[in-house]
Amino acid sequence: MENSGNSPLVSVLMTVYNRELYIAEAIESVLASTYTNFELIIVDDRSDDRSYEIAKSYSTTDARIRVYQNKQNLGQFPNRNKAAEYAKGKYLKYLDSDDIIYPHGLQVMVWAIEQFPEAGFAISYPNRQPSERFPIFLSPKNAYEEQFLGRGVMDIGPSGTLINNKIFCKAGGFGSDNFVANDTKLLFDMTREAGLVLMPPALIWWRRHNMQDFLKGNASREYLKGIYSMKKQAILHNSSPLPKKDRRRAIKRLEHHEARKILSAISKRKFKEANIRYKFSDLNPIELLKGFQPYNF
Repeated sequence: MENSGNSPLVSVLMTVYNRELYIAEAIESVLASTYTNFELIIVDDRSDDRSYEIAKSYSTTDARIRVYQNKQNLGQFPNRNKAAEYAKGKYLKYLDSDDIIYPHGLQVMVWAIEQFPEAGFAISYPNRQPSERFPIFLSPKNAYEEQFLGRGVMDIGPSGTLINNKIFCKAGGFGSDNFVANDTKLLFDMTREAGLVLMPPALIWWRRHNMQDFLKGNASREYLKGIYSMKKQAILHNSSPLPKKDRRRAIKRLEHHEARKILSAISKRKFKEANIRYKFSDLNPIELLKGFQPYNF
């Protein structure tokens, strides 16, 4: 993290690999923001299309834009860490180069997190109908309860978050490898440090297309490997904010949920998926059969 007396409040970080079809629209969506105290850092991961050239063309017309290109391809998450190294802002706003942020998006995000400056990050999540108005602060304990004993609040990619730079650094950033759930793991780590803020939904547009990392991860079954154990490790972490009795409940709920997914895959004759899930879980046959039982946690 770089520091300067005249630093912008927000560093918008856009990592790029072969996104020539979408990157111009992504950049223009940032420049159209009603909130203007930002820098836009674009880091190209050795694209073999025109992504880098397109990004550079924008940097010649707006001094807030800085464009870098890696010496070698790093992969998704090491490149996200690289982009954060260039950031000067108090907050990091990742925006994938195939997504867009709405004109009001950055303004709302800053408004929300500045009300709780101690929070690790703010998240725009559409699956919560709160009984109180946004923004809503969840302490580490409340956030873990909502995630592991409720409906979940952290199952979203980096584009839907605004991150406190200091907490990001304290948590160690994204993993150094390219495990597909490194983004979720980081949210768990930052939540243990400082809690989170819930923001209104629909602040960014998450584009769906055939070359999307998320879809490629699903197609390759990579999302099935390690996610169960990653969630279990988060629940049992030494710094987990959950009391021991709630940790046990959360583990049982996680095991039951995974068992139901395995049994569902078998019933749909998706035997490869079922085998991968079972292989990368630590469920024994008795625990697997408990998946036939209704939830009671």
